[in-house]
Amino acid sequence: MNHHLRGLRQGHLALLLSLWLALAGCAGTGTQPIKTAADSPEPTWQPLLADAALHHVYEDGKTLVDMIPERPMPAILADYRALPCQPDCNTGEISAFMQQNFREPPTPDERLSEPENTPVVQHIRNLWPVLTRSPEDSRQGPLSTMVALPHRYVVPGGRFNEMFYWDSYFTMLGLAANDRYDLVRDMVANFAWLIDTYGFIPNGTRTYFLSRSQPPFFAAMVNLLAEHDGDEVYTRYLPQLEQEYEFWMRGADRLAPGQAGERVVRLPDGTLLNRYFGGENRPRPEAYAAEIETAAQSDRPAPVVYGNLRAAAESGWDFSSRWMADGEHLATLETRDILPVDLNSLMANLENTLAQAWQVAGNRERAAHYRDRVQVRQQALNTVFWSAQGFYSDYAWSRQAPTGRLTAATSFPLFLGLATPSHADGVAQAIQTRLLKPGGIVTTPRNTGEQWDAPNGWAPLQWAAIRGLRRYGHEALAERIARRWIDTNVSVYRRTGKLVEKYNVVSPGVGGGGEYDVVDGFGWTNGVLMQLLELYPQAAEGRRSQPAVMETSP
Repeated sequence: MNHHLRGLRQGHLALLLSLWLALAGCAGTGTQPIKTAADSPEPTWQPLLADAALHHVYEDGKTLVDMIPERPMPAILADYRALPCQPDCNTGEISAFMQQNFREPPTPDERLSEPENTPVVQHIRNLWPVLTRSPEDSRQGPLSTMVALPHRYVVPGGRFNEMFYWDSYFTMLGLAANDRYDLVRDMVANFAWLIDTYGFIPNGTRTYFLSRSQPPFFAAMVNLLAEHDGDEVYTRYLPQLEQEYEFWMRGADRLAPGQAGERVVRLPDGTLLNRYFGGENRPRPEAYAAEIETAAQSDRPAPVVYGNLRAAAESGWDFSSRWMADGEHLATLETRDILPVDLNSLMANLENTLAQAWQVAGNRERAAHYRDRVQVRQQALNTVFWSAQGFYSDYAWSRQAPTGRLTAATSFPLFLGLATPSHADGVAQAIQTRLLKPGGIVTTPRNTGEQWDAPNGWAPLQWAAIRGLRRYGHEALAERIARRWIDTNVSVYRRTGKLVEKYNVVSPGVGGGGEYDVVDGFGWTNGVLMQLLELYPQAAEGRRSQPAVMETSP
């Protein structure tokens, strides 16, 4: 038997074994049972979750669901239902009950000491250990919402103290630039473990994320590692690449033309494309109160609103006018009715990577199968997703028409090498005239108060645009975006000593909007900035004048 195929067969056996162990409740990372979506606070903390969220016991809803119960939830809930104040306990009474029955999760050391005027590149190198977590850090006990991982990982920062899916790819870019492939290997292995254990990669490593995913960057991670470690990376992770693909395409074989499954839609001509779905039709526990309020503002059934909110959270763009039927109000989200251009570009990249992996494994037939799928999807990207205005937009499959809305996602077919030269020229023109701002490219031209709209810019979207434009010969525009983004990052760093999650690119500075305060740390900002300073080393030295000891929130 070909040794590549033998390794693949062994990978499938390992997958079956891990799934069996998970069902038995004894697999994985030490002695702690594998947690599932059934362990999430949505089904297991009621009615306490709803009462604590709606009374705003914690300013940030995520703080609530990251708390660790001191004893099994059935006992806690029995005591809660027996409180004398029921059924009308006030905020103070609920808060006191939480303090008596829950503890805060462990807080890693957040203190970073640096000499004055530390260059930004050195600051990022200094941050990697601060943002790195060990397997022991993820083992917060069987009652916590944290999913235990077998290897080290890097967190984004601040309130995000777990491993997140698409954030991690852009973080890995910085680790690779700093020759920290030891951490890149560990993180790719963690994502493979998640696929083996759950059948997909969740949004993040918390039980309340186990019903939804995020933009599928696992193939890009495998490609990044293979560039350094060689082709054996493809055969090692081929079973997980296949499983990732099966997750996103689940149910496709049962769809008639014009029908939708969970994350897949078959167009009237038979073309298969993907959408975000998000899992259940109920409020996300980390945003429970806000989503109850949003549903109350809609004239649609609440479960429909909740499903579209979860789909938007799965997209990573939570939230944006991109998903709003009226382009202005969160209550009109129609995420499930939209085929996103970036998601379908990433799916083409996954198909390309599977073709490469099967080629390395010596199976030309399977490689050709995926190359054919890439061609079909690429054709759709350059027709279905091409707007009359001359750029890539999302496609409203229920209306059978492009949305015609320009967003920074327009660059993804360029980023992943799927555009034609003429289409790339149109995208470059749209970016230059409508998205380019003094601090980088804006996420959308609309300002709704949501964080994935104007005036914010985000590191992953700058990277996709810069790499895509360079790929198609628009070097000058790519460099202009890069320099403006670098200047924005470095100027905030000089002023505050921090790199943050998102930036205002219209009036360059710290970004805002959305459900929570701006977070510093910050994984994907660090990763993209490190890569850009390698591409454009003359752009910034990045020194600051700050106290010798500063506080950061990793």
